[in-house]
Amino acid sequence: MNKRKIVSKLFISIFTLFTIISLVLPFSNAKAEEKTYIIATDVTFAPFEFQDENGDFVGIDMDLLKAIAEDQGFKYQVRPLGFNAAVQALEAKQVDAVIAGMSITDERKLKFDFSDPYFDSGVIMAVDEDNNKVSSYEDLKGERVAVKTGTEGAAFAQSIQDKYGFKVVTFDDSANMYEDVKTGNSIACFDDYPVLAYGVKQGNGLKIVTDKESGSSYGFAVAKGENAELLQMFNDGLSNLKASGEYQKILDKYLETGDEEAGSGFFGLLKESFPSLMSGLKMTIILTVVSLVAATILGVIFGLFQVSNKKLLRAIATIYVDIFRGTPLLVQAFFIYFGVPAALDIRITAVVAGIITLSLNAGAYIAEIVRGGIQSVDKGQMEASRSLGLPYRKAMSKVVLPQAIRIMIPSFINQFVITLKDTSILSIIGINELTQSGKIIIARNLESFQMWLIVGIIYFIIIMILTKVSNHLERRIKHGEN
Repeated sequence: MNKRKIVSKLFISIFTLFTIISLVLPFSNAKAEEKTYIIATDVTFAPFEFQDENGDFVGIDMDLLKAIAEDQGFKYQVRPLGFNAAVQALEAKQVDAVIAGMSITDERKLKFDFSDPYFDSGVIMAVDEDNNKVSSYEDLKGERVAVKTGTEGAAFAQSIQDKYGFKVVTFDDSANMYEDVKTGNSIACFDDYPVLAYGVKQGNGLKIVTDKESGSSYGFAVAKGENAELLQMFNDGLSNLKASGEYQKILDKYLETGDEEAGSGFFGLLKESFPSLMSGLKMTIILTVVSLVAATILGVIFGLFQVSNKKLLRAIATIYVDIFRGTPLLVQAFFIYFGVPAALDIRITAVVAGIITLSLNAGAYIAEIVRGGIQSVDKGQMEASRSLGLPYRKAMSKVVLPQAIRIMIPSFINQFVITLKDTSILSIIGINELTQSGKIIIARNLESFQMWLIVGIIYFIIIMILTKVSNHLERRIKHGEN
């Protein structure tokens, strides 16, 4: 009975901890007085969706959505997730709809209901601007060709790859795909024609070498059988915008732009993007600190379980540590954000899902740190304490743990560094931390090399500060021992 009570209290404590996190953090829209639709998008798919220098979501899709919402009188919140994550979030009912240059296909119609088409797309191929050897599909034989996951360009490339004998490699965003062609890793890329044409005008270093292939149309998507009223409002608003001429004005705004100004250089880019990057860094630090507080609690509990003299507690700790150390953090993030809500029919924000993921993952590693720290203390310390009449718990808390903590401090600082870096993986579920901020800025200006250099420098500075703190603490501990 004792063991059952301990296990029961443990899981109640963990559940309560994460419930408090989800309630306290100001990221949930649960208190909205009236229906606010959560609409997922890509924001790295210019000219349809991207973020401008003021941090506002703009592009054909974003402007259409804003105009339709004003016309029909509904409220919405945009959630930038990336295309793949947006589609998965809609399947898991984490969002109400997706607008992200999403092609209407028979396969997708099995899972989603689509609006009337709002844009007729197509596919074109581009190569490096200095490449004069590739001008047709026949020139691709034996080469690598880059595509963006889930796009019409990817589907077209896969449909002809056997015929022309090339290999397809996939990327999650257009900027990295273009960069792969510029560096020569891929000989060409396929993309939706307005996206690629916009990128060429922005100076992405590529040139278009084929005529446009006919393609499917883009649509606004909701889950099958869900949010019929939202779908109807979108269709009615789209019809009204076309009738008033506003629809064509939005298209012309992004598809008939003149030549863009050249890039402003490293320091100009740094100045322009600094507010967005600092906002991303703030989120990175929040994720790290909150996650590590929760992870420390979990780590201490399970670490003590691992050195317990009770087999049940050791077994529980072993299972927990093995699961979260034995699976990739990315898989854990997807499972917690998409899998669990779909299975339990609940909705959680990406930030809460990210904190839970990092906490559980880091907690497993901290449990090992705690176990190692305790076991590094001479066993004679515990034996001597017990022989003096101290009970196990008091001997552990008053004699063993104080010595173990001094040994564990540098490892705790190191885990802080690891967790800080791991936050970058959470960009995959749409959390706007430092890495995601960099991706969004790149989607606007296509300055991949310079932007990743800036992001790398920011990470380097933060991590170097933490490393110096760790080294300082380690030196003080050694001096204290001497």
